[in-house]
Amino acid sequence: MKTRTLRWLRGLSALALLWAGSGCLKLTLYNAAVMKPSQVAVYFSVTDSGGKPVPNLTADKFRIYEDSGLVSVYESKQTILNPEVAAVHYTLLLVDLSGSITQSGAMEQLKPAVQSFADRVGSLQKVAIYGFDGSKEIFPIIGFTDGEGGVRAAAERLGTFKGRDPSTNLNGAVIEGLKVLDKSLEHAQTPLKFGSLVVFTDGTDRAKRVLRPEVDKALEEAQAKDTALYVIGVGKEIDSSELRNIGRTASFLSTDPAALAKAFDEIATRVEAYTKSFYLLSYCSPARAQEHDLKVETGGGLSKGDLTYHFDATGFGPNCDSNRMPKFDIRHPVLRKK
Repeated sequence: MKTRTLRWLRGLSALALLWAGSGCLKLTLYNAAVMKPSQVAVYFSVTDSGGKPVPNLTADKFRIYEDSGLVSVYESKQTILNPEVAAVHYTLLLVDLSGSITQSGAMEQLKPAVQSFADRVGSLQKVAIYGFDGSKEIFPIIGFTDGEGGVRAAAERLGTFKGRDPSTNLNGAVIEGLKVLDKSLEHAQTPLKFGSLVVFTDGTDRAKRVLRPEVDKALEEAQAKDTALYVIGVGKEIDSSELRNIGRTASFLSTDPAALAKAFDEIATRVEAYTKSFYLLSYCSPARAQEHDLKVETGGGLSKGDLTYHFDATGFGPNCDSNRMPKFDIRHPVLRKK
């Protein structure tokens, strides 16, 4: 647990650069827990006005109000707990292994880029790697696993892939990848589950097995489930419009094959920032009875945002430990609204 916590805090300076710090901030509440003697915990994400994640905020960057009155930091013992107890994050990396990759010598450049991505993202969440070519189905390279194990062999396993169809079934692969991601998330035991789909291709959909409207429908359904959608497009044959439609969260597009390593690195940074923009804020309420309105606020000036939550303090008392891991309920009203 200590190792994971250290990883969660790693890279503060680099990821903080993704936050422009201008415009209103948005705090999205996903779950909350209230436990006696007087602990209140809220799980939420922070994004800027452009929808970009705001990672690595510390506990002192948040202000807690009850019934419009500011609660003392010292009295409340407010702290940021390890968010992994409340949620699990899965990333599926979908890699183009059509003939233009496997038969052109590009694989030798692709393997270390994929390995670096898997190592970085795998230290924060569960990662799976699937390949696709012109076939109807996608092919598992590595199933969902932690960075401690299987993802270390990503490059080696990628190199052993034997293609079946040199064409590119990009649209069909996106739909199948989303299905694999959804099915895997269904088996996760934590109250909250978040998925990311990262697609790499060096070209465009050539197989025409699946047309644009069907892909759009699948992508819209994924967005409704809070699935993050990323695209890495590197190659002279990429269709920028097609790929930006798939990479609705973020994309890296370049016609220069030499940009491959940079592309994977940038999207890995984006995925890291997204993961680290979720916060589990816990504090000890000074209330001892009745119902109250909680407001959590961050930022200042024009860059300010907040969330609200109503809770019951009946039976609250002293000796609260804000570092205790909260017990979240999947049946929580906040979740039922989503």
